[in-house]
Amino acid sequence: MIELEGVPELIDPVMVAAFEGWNDAGDAASTAVAHLDREWKGEVFAALDAEDYYDFQVNRPTVWMDEGVRKITWPTTRLSVIRVGGEKPRDLVLVRGIEPSMRWRSFCNELLGFAHELGVELVVILGALLGDTPHTRPVPISGTTSDPDLARRMDLEETKYEGPTGIVGILQEACTHAGVPAVSLWAAVPHYVSQPPNPKATLALLNRLEDLIDVRIPLGELPEDARAWQVGVDQLAAEDSEVAEYVQALEEARDTAELPEASGEAIAREFERYLRRRDGGPSAGDRTRPPMPPKPGGKDDKDDDEDSSED
Repeated sequence: MIELEGVPELIDPVMVAAFEGWNDAGDAASTAVAHLDREWKGEVFAALDAEDYYDFQVNRPTVWMDEGVRKITWPTTRLSVIRVGGEKPRDLVLVRGIEPSMRWRSFCNELLGFAHELGVELVVILGALLGDTPHTRPVPISGTTSDPDLARRMDLEETKYEGPTGIVGILQEACTHAGVPAVSLWAAVPHYVSQPPNPKATLALLNRLEDLIDVRIPLGELPEDARAWQVGVDQLAAEDSEVAEYVQALEEARDTAELPEASGEAIAREFERYLRRRDGGPSAGDRTRPPMPPKPGGKDDKDDDEDSSED
């Protein structure tokens, strides 16, 4: 039984999750959730039992000193809550951790138990992958869901992915089976500059999340960090003629592919974001509110299958 005595009643809560590891190229997704937690001063209210889900030879605990006392931090997944004020307040439940080593079904069921008890209306899972995309262009962000109705209402792609998947795909499918509306947002990170951090990809994920859940996210120094990151990569590419030629080829391919899409939808989205930031609050119009999810099945739900979807 999950008891949440210390958590206040939440307003239109959305769960936002990200996991370090295979689904987190350039640490872009986990850094996005860490940014939300830091900017809004999230309060941790739960942590999953590390021994249930992690292989400590893969994800080792760390030892540190606290005023002369040795302490251990175990790899795990933590949940925190942040209260978002404004004209249309909405609370966020942040899930941040490491991709589990084992018992993925139980892991997802435990997170869904928290979602049900907190009245979560939507689960948004952030991910990042390596792709053939130039660092000089806007970061491609794809929004996918397994729910055709949700895809239509929220202008998302209905995922058709087949192949190996990570915890992002498994959690999204677990939400679908449990009747919980779920969306995955994926950032494409240039494979030739995959080392973390990648503030430009993190910023792009947060901008898309802002559009999706209709809240104004404080960005702090992230835009400046993103510009500095691009300048640094520009300088590195300029020092190697082969890399510079490769980046130019990616730019030409990207520009050719996106030329027909330089139309109203992308321009309208940017204009709405501008208005939101200028006015200091949510844009006009009612927020999209998916139906309240039913309580998920038990911990050993046999209906879960191995089919999973992600972009």
